[in-house]
Amino acid sequence: MEVTVNRVLDAKGLACPMPIVKTKKEMNSLDPGQIMEIQATDKGSTADLKAWASSTGHQYLGTVEEGDTLKHYIRKARSEEEQPEAKHPDVVGLDELSKALDGNEKITVLDVREPAEYAFGHIPGSVNIPLGELEERFEELNNAENLHVICRTGSRSDFAAQKLSEKGFTNVKNVVPGMKDWTGSVEKHQ
Repeated sequence: MEVTVNRVLDAKGLACPMPIVKTKKEMNSLDPGQIMEIQATDKGSTADLKAWASSTGHQYLGTVEEGDTLKHYIRKARSEEEQPEAKHPDVVGLDELSKALDGNEKITVLDVREPAEYAFGHIPGSVNIPLGELEERFEELNNAENLHVICRTGSRSDFAAQKLSEKGFTNVKNVVPGMKDWTGSVEKHQ
């Protein structure tokens, strides 16, 4: 498959949210309609970049795997296609989440990280549905109450919280900053 690329961004070895952060920055140097190839090794980058592109109006063209490297292709939007990046309005901090879990509040913690990230440490009792699978798995959350969405840093969970709200889920909160700063109890799958 031949794709004419105007800019190549090397994001190999970087974990979420860095591939997105670097992509946003590089995107500013492209002209509308130009194509950027983002090379990444983070498995979560596919879902991250798809969600970011759709939330900003840029066009996610697809991903090609070459060995351990994922090559993502994004077309920069023309000014009339661009939209300001939306943020989920309902945000809670880790302290609030910890208090809710310690109290007798009925809450559901949805972890939208990749299965490998989840296996290495997650909040006990949390539900794991990776961001990339959320669209197909909404029904698994039909009985969820007081949904608290978490990822590593708060950016994938932000996209997930927006999607859940669009699907009619109420009382959805994005947990910021995410698992990288979580000091509460953690469960691991060996």
